[in-house]
Amino acid sequence: SVSGTSACECGCGWARARAQAGPRSRARGAGRPRVLLGRGGRASWSRSLRRWPPFPVPSPPLGVPAFPCSNEKDRAKAPVKKKEDPSAIKEREVPQHPSCLFFQYNTQLGPPYHILVDTNFINFSIKAKLDLVQSMMDCLYAKCIPCITDCVMGEIEKLGQKYRVALRIAKDPRFERLPCMHKGTYADDCLVQRVTQHKCYIVATVDKELKRRIRKIPGVPIMYISRHRYNIERMPDDYGAPRF
Repeated sequence: SVSGTSACECGCGWARARAQAGPRSRARGAGRPRVLLGRGGRASWSRSLRRWPPFPVPSPPLGVPAFPCSNEKDRAKAPVKKKEDPSAIKEREVPQHPSCLFFQYNTQLGPPYHILVDTNFINFSIKAKLDLVQSMMDCLYAKCIPCITDCVMGEIEKLGQKYRVALRIAKDPRFERLPCMHKGTYADDCLVQRVTQHKCYIVATVDKELKRRIRKIPGVPIMYISRHRYNIERMPDDYGAPRF
């Protein structure tokens, strides 16, 4: 019972108001007044329609929390944002421009050309009955070295027995095999990452999505199949690339 006390343990004054209200009010079921959390975290004591208690209840002092019986960890303080110093030096990272590019002109391109071959480029070349090495030389009028990465070779091997001709062409000794050190076996990401780091390659593909990604990289030509022949895109005119 709280009739003999003047305040509860947390010092909110509720027990004193409860004792002064009398046993009749307690018999009617008058309980502790509701506590509403106001601005600034202070508690405001709401009065019910029956105006209990009949006298004003003092608000808790500044040292007493809004909910005395709750845990302190539940009321963690919001993080305070530090003001930025306008005089401080701001650092930012700027991607380094490759030294092999003179605006859009790639100085690393030149015979013999190293051409990165995609999986669908080999399949469409077989469909068009084109020899890869000879058709590349007919397009660029220079020696060409087809290059195939481990990711592309893995894709061709996963296609199964139906594409055994493409696998036989990919294992041609004239093809240069490029090892992959990255995680995953997605060929498109592998080719984009390789031509971003090394600007000495030409990408041979007929995939529209891959060509869209390659066009965003400056200085990287694209070889594709059109009208049963190989064509080149974004090749400098000084190298004698034909225009169609």
